[in-house]
Amino acid sequence: MTLVQLKHLLALAEKGSFSKSAQAVFLTQPALSRSIRALEDELGMPLFDRVGRRSELTPFGREVVARARQLVLEAEELRDSGRRMKRGHAGVLRIGMGSGPGAMLITPLLTTVATKHPKLQVEVSRAGTELLVQALRERALDALVVDARALRPAADLRTDSLREMRGAFMCRRGHPLTRVRGGVTFEAVRRYPIASTPLSDEVARILIERFGPGAHPAQCVTLRCEEIRSLVDVATRSDAVLIAIRAAAPDLVELRMKPALDARARFGLVTLARRTEAPALAIVRALMEELLQD
Repeated sequence: MTLVQLKHLLALAEKGSFSKSAQAVFLTQPALSRSIRALEDELGMPLFDRVGRRSELTPFGREVVARARQLVLEAEELRDSGRRMKRGHAGVLRIGMGSGPGAMLITPLLTTVATKHPKLQVEVSRAGTELLVQALRERALDALVVDARALRPAADLRTDSLREMRGAFMCRRGHPLTRVRGGVTFEAVRRYPIASTPLSDEVARILIERFGPGAHPAQCVTLRCEEIRSLVDVATRSDAVLIAIRAAAPDLVELRMKPALDARARFGLVTLARRTEAPALAIVRALMEELLQD
């Protein structure tokens, strides 16, 4: 029994004529007759009675038609769902985001889905990179957007759509450090609370190279949080100095450091190698291309 046979059955039940039904389904009349006969043989009972020049459903045929109609409708819905998923317009997307890219992508992603892809379900998870990678490997997430420099090299992880963004020391407008001329030293910054998200080993190495051993995040960062928006609020309302992606806090003032920080994050889309991607990741890639730039 096939969906094609069920569609032939429905056509004949509607038209009541083999010739008209054959024309409707683009078959010859003998081919349609063979299809209906094969279906009757498989079901073990006749589906139609010949009444004059018309073919009318038997009582069993009426029951089969009612169920066949539902099966065909469900099959068409499955086909349409598959097409929507292929275009990224339906299904479920489970994505984990690090603090930096999350601050810039989560709201635009949710807004895009709500306005342009209302049938798509999106679940966003926030955590440290190691926990997100673990969830990805456990198939609890479909993809991650994190700082690629914080990833440990692994054969089962695939990273693409890399976007580099500049890091900076930032503070509120009117902060005492904004009045320093000739460049701000790290010693001057350390007189104030320093806020950041968990920083990668690569960033820690750069800080030490630029400003000395005391610049290691484990020693100098006094306010550490995964939620960069909260840290931006703190820096806006206090004398705390924020170390973060410049574009994540456009309303804060960037400090001109001496020597210059010259550090960049490298955000990437991380998926499992040899695993079929969720089609809706195309939406995430497009937003990364648009938004993850200085």
